[in-house]
Amino acid sequence: MILWLKGVKFNVTTVDMARKPEELKDLAPGTNPPFLVYNKELKTDFIKIEEFLEQTLAPPRYPHLSPRNKESFDVGCNLFAKFSAYIKNTQKEANKTFEKSLLKEFKRLDDYLNTPLLDEIDPDSTEELTVSRRLFLDGDQLTLADCSLLPKLHIIKVAAKKYRDFDIPVEFSGVWRYLHNAYAREEFTHTCPEDKEIENTYASVAKQKS
Repeated sequence: MILWLKGVKFNVTTVDMARKPEELKDLAPGTNPPFLVYNKELKTDFIKIEEFLEQTLAPPRYPHLSPRNKESFDVGCNLFAKFSAYIKNTQKEANKTFEKSLLKEFKRLDDYLNTPLLDEIDPDSTEELTVSRRLFLDGDQLTLADCSLLPKLHIIKVAAKKYRDFDIPVEFSGVWRYLHNAYAREEFTHTCPEDKEIENTYASVAKQKS
């Protein structure tokens, strides 16, 4: 998704991770994607990969993708961890507790998406903007913050529905506006895994509650 937004031409070669080719094992032994090799230097940390791409694929040839607001990066940082705990829980009596923690993170994200950013507010306007109209986390353009959060949101939406019959509440209007805007962008939809692939991945993770 980052390379697409940068406007870089690239080829995609799919790999069955259950039967890794030998060259992949030699390239990054014991490491699962994502990883990056550049000039024989291996990077396995996703944040480091993002930073490298942002610094290397820089203006004037490539656009900057860093968000202007730090909170755009921070606001969804705990969401996937809460989802993982929720989906892995096997105790029926604890399910509500894990679901409540997940909903709390969704509420935090929703509040941020519905709160106007400073650059949305026109001090000369007579109309008070009470709810943000922006398309994405940091404005109307996709940034690295979206590249990090949107794939996780998609996984949560698909896997939680399949294995916990959980839907993102409709009252989280900011989250749904964000998702609808993201699904309208091919940079996101064409780099997302298929729903079935997500379901298969989480089939062994989502234990039956007892």
